[in-house]
Amino acid sequence: MLEYVFLIPLLPLVGFIINGLGYKTLPKTVASIIGCSTILIAFAIVISLFLGITQSQIPITTLNYYNFITVGDFNIPFSFLIDELSVLMMLIITGVGFLIHIYSAGYMHDDKGFNKFFAYLNLFIFFMLLLVLGSNYVIMFIGWEGVGLCSYLLIGFWFKNNAYNDAAKKAFIINRVGDLGFLLGMFLIAINFGTLEFEKVFEIAKTLEPDTLGITAITGITILLFIGATGKSAQLPLYTWLPDAMAGPTPVSALIHAATMVTAGIYMIARSNILFALTPLTMSIIAVVGIVTAIFAATIGLFQNDIKKVLAFSTVSQLGFMFLALGVGSFTGALFHVMTHAFFKALLFLGAGSVIHGMSGEQDIRNMGGLKSKMPITFITFLIGTIAISGIPPFAGFFSKDEILAKAFEISPLLWGLGVLGAIFTSFYMFRLLFLTFFGKFRGTHDQEHHLHESPINMTFPLIILAILSIVGGFFNVPAVLGGNSNLANYLKPIFEGGNMLLETSTHLLSHESEYILMGISVGVALISIIAAYVIYISKNVVPAADSVEKSFVNKLIYNKYYLDEIYNGLITKPLDVISNYSYTLIEKSGIDGIVNGLGSATIGTSKYLRLIQTGVTGTYILMMVVGLAAILVFGIYVR
Repeated sequence: MLEYVFLIPLLPLVGFIINGLGYKTLPKTVASIIGCSTILIAFAIVISLFLGITQSQIPITTLNYYNFITVGDFNIPFSFLIDELSVLMMLIITGVGFLIHIYSAGYMHDDKGFNKFFAYLNLFIFFMLLLVLGSNYVIMFIGWEGVGLCSYLLIGFWFKNNAYNDAAKKAFIINRVGDLGFLLGMFLIAINFGTLEFEKVFEIAKTLEPDTLGITAITGITILLFIGATGKSAQLPLYTWLPDAMAGPTPVSALIHAATMVTAGIYMIARSNILFALTPLTMSIIAVVGIVTAIFAATIGLFQNDIKKVLAFSTVSQLGFMFLALGVGSFTGALFHVMTHAFFKALLFLGAGSVIHGMSGEQDIRNMGGLKSKMPITFITFLIGTIAISGIPPFAGFFSKDEILAKAFEISPLLWGLGVLGAIFTSFYMFRLLFLTFFGKFRGTHDQEHHLHESPINMTFPLIILAILSIVGGFFNVPAVLGGNSNLANYLKPIFEGGNMLLETSTHLLSHESEYILMGISVGVALISIIAAYVIYISKNVVPAADSVEKSFVNKLIYNKYYLDEIYNGLITKPLDVISNYSYTLIEKSGIDGIVNGLGSATIGTSKYLRLIQTGVTGTYILMMVVGLAAILVFGIYVR
């Protein structure tokens, strides 16, 4: 199958080209078939690779296609790395991506830009596959920037709305801030290692001794790479683009927030695990930023009333848990949560889209209620996703979150305690969302109630598949304490073996009794928060107050996202606007334009008088020639 690897990213690219060129002429059915089939075929090839690797029939290898950049002895090939990690990520990208494509065929059916939308989706998948397939940081960076471009195109897809355009620009600009860190990190890698190839960089890194200048350089490299990951994976302080990304169509939210773009930072750090394992300082920073982001975003989710905004802040919080896992050295736990999160978060976003579709575009959960009888498939699948993200066994989220919390406890009980607090918030705001949306009496308009209906099969089918995966997904890595074989950990062992060996001296293993206690606590507090949500929103039938109603200080503070956007606007955006306006008025308009316009005016004024010399009299021209020659002769004599 190795000879067909190039088709995995090429097929979505072909789909983009065909749908992009024919977006005005292709029938919608043809465009959707092209868009979906290219991802399906790529998924089939990836499954073959996965089976070949697990059965040791396909070797771990680097496929070199051509020399991309050559400067002296420095060479960057265009090459793909086929190993356990890249294949796992491709399974998630193409598998979940295919389901989102099918869903999009129903959700976007009446949109005038249907064909263009599928072209953008295909391009997004292409760049994400390029990101995880690259065997060096340059190819990864090309895919990294590509998904940033596609996020701009998809978030601002409904470009006639200026607010959506602003959200797209915000995502693009904030990601560029993080990308600068990634770029500088690559420069430092090239300077210190003389290469950007993963294999060569990691082999050199293994030979470095602690407390050396080399480790100091790696600390700088890893911090810069982490800054890049902070932007792409929406961690504090660069998270603010992701909630605003809800401006895009719901399938975009599922694609960006579940299986692709936001996981890029997790993948990059996991791929570079040896570099990060050498730097305890960077690992500590990652863990602290991750847990703070998880708690911060979870508290905001408690008070949001837009169904997609709740899920957006949930994504930020769950990404924080993944970074916590990376920071405490649980690389497998982070990837495990990437996988389970892709299942249940894609399910939740697509379920939210189904609700919005049935509610004729309504997104405020205060105007919903009682939908479970009208939309039974959406309700059941959404319930499964909610249970999964809340960490209730035996659903997928329980296993991945438990692995992260157990590893966090080994490093620091404080980190574990904060992680449990984040889990409490998660289960509460998710069941708050579920109860307000599907239970109680309908609170919308009569027209909305009259048009309530279950979504078509091409929208509910992906929900059913993702619901099944959200139930069974955790069994891919059942821990030994529960009688499992840790299959995912064993599968990824060759990738993380070097990093784990460097970290194993700093941790102590938990006993089975301790693990049982930790599991019991995390599940118990999640159940308590679910009961609390039930009492408040079902038994007492509490509905969040309208925006016009005066709120308490704390409620208002959190509801407005701690005014972080306003702080950024006051500290960064407005000063830059003042500087820009000053530069435009003084430097551009009065300075540069003044000089250029002055030269033009001087030329026009001089020409106005010089043209009077053109009399049309031949005698005058001869006289001027003679005078000129005489002046040249006199000048020549005096110069000598």
